[in-house]
Amino acid sequence: MIANIVKPGSKTQGVLIYLFGPGTATVHTDQHIVASWDGFAPDPGPKGSPGHTERMEQLVKALDLRVKQAGDQAPEGHVWHCSLRAAPEDRTLTDAEWATIARRVLHATGIAPDGDPDGCRWIAVRHADDHIHIVATKMRGDLRPPRNWNDYHRAMTELSQIETDFDLHQVNRDRDTWPAAKRPTRAETEKAARNGRDQPVREQLRLMVRTALSHAHSVEEFLNLLADAGLQVETRTLPSGDLKGYKVALPDDTNTDFEPVWYSGSSLATDLSLPKIQERLAAIEPASPQPENRPRPNPWHQATADIDRIPHHLAQDDPAAASAHLAAFGEVLYALPALAPAHLRAELRQAAFAFEYAVNTRACVDHQHARPLRGALKTMRSHPADNGLVAMLVDAAILVVIAVRRRSALQRHDQQVAAAQQTLLHLQAVYGQAAPVPLSRLAERRPPADVTRRYAEHLCKAVPAYAEKVLGETAWDALAAVLADAERAGHDPTTLLQQAAGQRPLDDARSPAEVLTWRIQRLGERHVLSPRARAAQARSTTASARSTPRAAEQTPSAVTPPTPHPQRSR
Repeated sequence: MIANIVKPGSKTQGVLIYLFGPGTATVHTDQHIVASWDGFAPDPGPKGSPGHTERMEQLVKALDLRVKQAGDQAPEGHVWHCSLRAAPEDRTLTDAEWATIARRVLHATGIAPDGDPDGCRWIAVRHADDHIHIVATKMRGDLRPPRNWNDYHRAMTELSQIETDFDLHQVNRDRDTWPAAKRPTRAETEKAARNGRDQPVREQLRLMVRTALSHAHSVEEFLNLLADAGLQVETRTLPSGDLKGYKVALPDDTNTDFEPVWYSGSSLATDLSLPKIQERLAAIEPASPQPENRPRPNPWHQATADIDRIPHHLAQDDPAAASAHLAAFGEVLYALPALAPAHLRAELRQAAFAFEYAVNTRACVDHQHARPLRGALKTMRSHPADNGLVAMLVDAAILVVIAVRRRSALQRHDQQVAAAQQTLLHLQAVYGQAAPVPLSRLAERRPPADVTRRYAEHLCKAVPAYAEKVLGETAWDALAAVLADAERAGHDPTTLLQQAAGQRPLDDARSPAEVLTWRIQRLGERHVLSPRARAAQARSTTASARSTPRAAEQTPSAVTPPTPHPQRSR
């Protein structure tokens, strides 16, 4: 159950006219009072019903009585308005149950404590199955204002107990798990609908600001990218000349005076304030000098390799490091639509938007932990992308989101689980569009049968737990092709397979063969180690194997590989 306490107003009649009227954002039906301060408040009923106007006047006068008595001592915003909404999966509550819930919330917030004859006057109005509105006038019988400080959090605390007592859906209210993004208000949503916008201005601006941030190397470049995107940008500076903050507006979004409606970065999301942005931009891995006669690594491969390691970071007991990698991962998702082929961009935007609500970016974040990923991201703009590169990165991203979903489920953060699931669906749709063509092109270069059989033997030695599944997949042909490319470049197939499988478990992979294909393709483009380096690596691998628990020795060292099919139908 969610509480929404509206900014105090000064017109009791205006609120009541809306509550008992037909509604605007939603359709109001069977409007009626389920509870009031004394149980005898006049009920106007739906607008147009017999006696509605007379009873409305009586109700307004009754609620405002103490405000009138207080005169100049009454607060300017004397109308307290709170809506309580049940979760979609909750049962339909009765009027009596809603009345009890309203009284408990009014007691918890200090508006009308139980047993206090001087509590504020109030009513609870129901005009839909799933929610009620509570309206109170903030003047007690002793003509003093109520002590309702921190009322929102007190209401939410009480709702947690109400959910338990009424066997309702338990909403996660841990502030440390809230997303950084701020939801648009109802007024913003209605304004977007009136103006024919696909989304509220707040969400559109947040998308544009995050996209600019994902590409920027400095604050100056970030502000220039915002202007290049067509936004109006204003900055504030300190007397010293240092930048203090910024705000943005859409050129065609104006108020009644035809002035731009400005949004500061922190009003879009807590992590989009200028100080938070400066922290992120300071944590970019500088490009290392490249040795002569050696090609510069593909930044898409570097970013994918860093993303591959995020599930490992999530498993460690280091929240600051985990949050840093997830924040950088979110930047990658926001950058992808501008870098990917056009037919993939819509789903990528939806994935980025959904993921923002799947993680907590309010937590303490040490962005230095994600310097390599953020550095690779800033370089990706200079490297053209195709379906293969996007599929490779999204394949790794899918497993990150699965890990995020699992972690949130263990912590019972249901809203984050739902957002992670939504992200996953969009990324899977992207992969489904991007992967088939590059995989089929690789499969067309499948090596001869005797070479493929030898690679199958290497596979059984390197990853015996997955060998049978991999060899039965259609992507085995593509994997054999990239193994042949890597071997021609001087790599050892068994070593590459061991490295690829050891980067991260394949348990969550829908297709281990495809995951290995993308990893081998990346590893195969690395510089081939010298004989001395190979010997040192072999000694390290042997030492590591000796220290491995004996459970690993239960797997047979030699597995007879199934004979790969010479041809597979697609």
